[in-house]
Amino acid sequence: MEAAMVAPRRFRDLLTRRLTGLNRLGLSPSLRLMGSSAQDEASRAALNEALDHSYESLRVTAPQKHILHVQLNRPEKRNAMNKAFWREMVVCFNKIVDDDDCRAVVISGAGKMFTAGIDLMDLASEFFKPQRTDVARTSWQLRSLITRYQETFSVIEKCPKPVIAAIHGGCIGGGVDLITACDIRYCAQDAFFQVKEVDTGLAADVGTLQRLPRVIGNQSLVNELAFTARMMMADEALDSGLVSRVFSDKEVMLDAAFALASEISSRSPVAVQGTKINLIYSRDHSVTDGLNFMKSWNMSMLQTEDIIKSVQAALQKKDLKTVTFTNL
Repeated sequence: MEAAMVAPRRFRDLLTRRLTGLNRLGLSPSLRLMGSSAQDEASRAALNEALDHSYESLRVTAPQKHILHVQLNRPEKRNAMNKAFWREMVVCFNKIVDDDDCRAVVISGAGKMFTAGIDLMDLASEFFKPQRTDVARTSWQLRSLITRYQETFSVIEKCPKPVIAAIHGGCIGGGVDLITACDIRYCAQDAFFQVKEVDTGLAADVGTLQRLPRVIGNQSLVNELAFTARMMMADEALDSGLVSRVFSDKEVMLDAAFALASEISSRSPVAVQGTKINLIYSRDHSVTDGLNFMKSWNMSMLQTEDIIKSVQAALQKKDLKTVTFTNL
């Protein structure tokens, strides 16, 4: 069994090295193993199933060294977020946090769209249980349930590894909650975004109303989207800052997302993960508090061997991809 697995792995490693340097998308130098038009998405994923990740609603693969691909994997249901999804995302990202080899994550949706949002039919039993006679106790139960659901996306933000959302087709309701918890957002030209919750009689309660204003920095636009549930198309998402790049189609977008993940994973994990942690801390605190946190952080992190390796590579004009950084 082990011998049978080693040969394909060596072949993929060799192929990856041969593909290094392709730069069709202007991201230097990129690895385009995932973008081969000769293989469909499912076939590519099947070659690289990630160990210790087995789920009903997600598919996790390891397309390149140090990179994990988390797919919302209910294409027949437009990747609607059922009970399994809300539970499994937490399990998945807690494992990613503890995965020393993982340095970057790409999240995408299988099939024709990113996600249709909450699976209302599947979740009805959770939210519409027979009420107790005491309103306080019913409310306490609902509060506990909402807390668990909020953690489904907060766990992405808490993960020290950079997370790239690659969005195509619809990104509706809970999908906006998900992508605003990610660090970088790319989308295909066919993508559209909807803060859909008001159309179902509720206020978004798992992150959109808290994160979207910080992401796009335009409270008027956030209010418009949240009050009306109107669609925001890809070009408007780019102009508003919700996404940083728009691509012609899903295939090209995924190529770019994995090329970006490859660039990120070639840097010191001490530097990259420390940068994410401090960016999020500073977002939620004053400049003074952020600087004080940074001092405490770097009084130990500046002693890393990664600085010496990075400086030596720069002096010798070497690509950082040639430098071996120890896993955290």
